[in-house]
Amino acid sequence: MGNILTTIKRFLGNKNTVTIIGVILGIVVLYVGYNYRVKQATTPVSVPYAKEDLSSRTLITSDMIGYMEVSSSVVKNSSNMITNANDIIDHYVSFGTTIPANSMFYQNQVIASDEMPDSAFSDIPDGYTIYSLSVNLHTTYGNSIYPGNYIDLYFKATDDNDKIMFGKLIESIEVLAVKDSQGNHVFETTVESRTPAELLFAVPDDMYLLLMKAGYITGSSIEIIPVPRNASYSANPGDTIVSSDVIRDFILSKSAIIPQNTTTSTTNQNSSNNNNNSNNNNNSNNQ
Repeated sequence: MGNILTTIKRFLGNKNTVTIIGVILGIVVLYVGYNYRVKQATTPVSVPYAKEDLSSRTLITSDMIGYMEVSSSVVKNSSNMITNANDIIDHYVSFGTTIPANSMFYQNQVIASDEMPDSAFSDIPDGYTIYSLSVNLHTTYGNSIYPGNYIDLYFKATDDNDKIMFGKLIESIEVLAVKDSQGNHVFETTVESRTPAELLFAVPDDMYLLLMKAGYITGSSIEIIPVPRNASYSANPGDTIVSSDVIRDFILSKSAIIPQNTTTSTTNQNSSNNNNNSNNNNNSNNQ
């Protein structure tokens, strides 16, 4: 037994032997570690993908989703890739995004219903109101009016003498959005062709009232006509103004003026009258 221990000590005491053992152990460790990492990187992972083209604001249902296997390294290198179908089903495709068929899903492409914005109504200044102008393919010049364009609004009507009135009503007004009859943004997707049904603008409250009054005038064949301009008109927009006092006065002459805070003033007046009556009654009783 002692001879065996002595032999082992001599064997391990040899520097060459220790070096060889160290090299062998190092190779074994490298081999095992390398194979472990390779296995981790190449192990297939099941991830959801779109079975069809999904346009912006589409509600994603389970039948729109398929599953494919990719290596785990692909998932690891794409930190925003969605791997859990529960994070996709009953969610919406984000605004302004199209997910092509056979594409995997990413976090910035999918949004919950309560987080869905409508860009046409975001960041509207105080004192402004959204005005919607009904249009069609013809009045938008073959779908040639885009969000961000500055255009003019012309006015057409028949005056009290049965003469045609035609002129510029609003100058340099920005198009916020172009929507179809279903409320979808016309230019948010290239997957499908959409027909314009309304142009949306944000206008000061007094201009909104003027435009709405014009639309309600009957018997004068009123039309508000969008007229596009060139690129420099949009690149260097002027102030949005009513450009014809004549047309404005014509519209106002056909509508009643409703004072603001009428209800409040009436209520206050009634309250004042009631107080006066009460005081008078008290004075009468005291006498």
